[in-house]
Amino acid sequence: MSLLERMDQVQQRIAEACRRSGRDRQDVNIIAVTKYVSLEKTAAVLDHGLQHIGENRWQDAKSKWEALGDRGTWHFIGHLQTNKVKDVIDKFRYIHSLDRLSLAKELEKKAAALNIQISAFLQVNISGEESKYGLPPEEAAGFLKSISSLEHVRVIGLMTMAPYESEAEDTRPVFRGLRQLRDELNRQALTAEPLTELSMGMSNDFEVAIEEGATWVRLGSILVGKEEE
Repeated sequence: MSLLERMDQVQQRIAEACRRSGRDRQDVNIIAVTKYVSLEKTAAVLDHGLQHIGENRWQDAKSKWEALGDRGTWHFIGHLQTNKVKDVIDKFRYIHSLDRLSLAKELEKKAAALNIQISAFLQVNISGEESKYGLPPEEAAGFLKSISSLEHVRVIGLMTMAPYESEAEDTRPVFRGLRQLRDELNRQALTAEPLTELSMGMSNDFEVAIEEGATWVRLGSILVGKEEE
């Protein structure tokens, strides 16, 4: 299947998920996850009109960003080591994996030096899997309070990863839990502006995530395919 065919199919499935849940299609954004494909394939993604690129590791993203960084909006969606902040701070507009105070402080330090503001998602481990990064849900409120004085790191929403399930429907409680947590944090008014974004849903479960309120879905294989295709 060609890239254009994949894009059309994904767009149709997103539209249907929005229709089922009574949502506006314009409220759901696609991040094309290009970590497993080449520079050429990433360029093709941009050529076909997708503007949001997601990468997990700077080492893998470096050559792509150097060639294409001015063409799209780049999202860092993987676990971010504190010592890698210097590499990504001025290249990725969004950080989806803020999960500890040391990282928040380093982002603030580097962003302040450049006089820029970083949009960040607080990563929450809703499923409780030991293999996944993210704060436990019960620690999210305290964490937001602890970073409320940071001027250059703006938390705009929450991110989570659901366990891989053979039946996508089984992921629904995870996505619903993230939405409910966001709404509860907003009720507590812990941030200067309400948290509006939910980064959740991948190739296997994005439709369920959309039905539960995702505003950003992170799509790799289902969208960009595999390198040999």
